[in-house]
Amino acid sequence: MRLLPISDADKSWISLKSQWRKIAEAAEEDFSTYAIGTFAALEPQMQGGKGGLYGLYEGSVPHAFCQVNKLLMSKFEGPLLRARFMTVSPLYDFGTEDLGKYGQLLIELFSGIVWLAHNTMTANHVFFHLRSPADAQFLAPLRMAAPNSPFERFAIKGAWVECDLKNREPS
Repeated sequence: MRLLPISDADKSWISLKSQWRKIAEAAEEDFSTYAIGTFAALEPQMQGGKGGLYGLYEGSVPHAFCQVNKLLMSKFEGPLLRARFMTVSPLYDFGTEDLGKYGQLLIELFSGIVWLAHNTMTANHVFFHLRSPADAQFLAPLRMAAPNSPFERFAIKGAWVECDLKNREPS
């Protein structure tokens, strides 16, 4: 899977909603109420070209997305990359995919955000908002210190994963 930008301009936002609508309808669910808060909050931003969404794709199939923005906060040296409004495909929400695949999805999405912080949207810190504090179990092993870890600091506080990246110069 790979992390790709989602926009209204290239029709990837419309495609994501269309694909997820079909999945919801196949599960006999009403897509108009599926993740209504997230879609309602993001729709105006997407139409204005300021969505900042990134999706985790397998080929052309979106499995999850989140809003990503880069900002400065006084308590941190250098930029922070914040990922929130994580929304997963109805395949996961309606139980078509198993829990193991859900855990792998979270790990891959988080890894993609770290990749963005190292490359495309260079940042010293990453804040990644999980859908629930219970999801922390899937990323908890990253708290263990490892010689090749990209993290100087890695913490989970409730539903927030916070990490400082190694070898990052303030931008």
